[in-house]
Amino acid sequence: QVQLLESGGGLVQAGASLTLSCTASGRTLSGYAMGWFRQAPGKEREFVALKNWNGDPTHYASSMKGRFTISRDNAENTVHLQMNRLTPEDTAMYYCAASLHVRSFYDPTGPDYWGQGTQVTVSS
Repeated sequence: QVQLLESGGGLVQAGASLTLSCTASGRTLSGYAMGWFRQAPGKEREFVALKNWNGDPTHYASSMKGRFTISRDNAENTVHLQMNRLTPEDTAMYYCAASLHVRSFYDPTGPDYWGQGTQVTVSS
């Protein structure tokens, strides 16, 4: 069983940067894709980014491309999300996710494993 634990959320002002981290435990995630989703109040869950275990593929939601950067450290079983030029529209609960199958990040049911989430709030 895989457990995912996010950290790094918080309250920041518009224009600031924030880095989220997610550490996996329970097993090594070699071969797994890891990534991030977010969900704002009253809105549907939204894909943010993913990176496969070997880096290929790496995908971003179009609205985050150029502002967000996903990286991972396979030796440490961690994935990070560097978020720049944050706006109030980025306010959401951010969830880490992992799956053996990249396509699951685009399926309605989503990846196999999820973290509990970390809150990001951007004030104007």
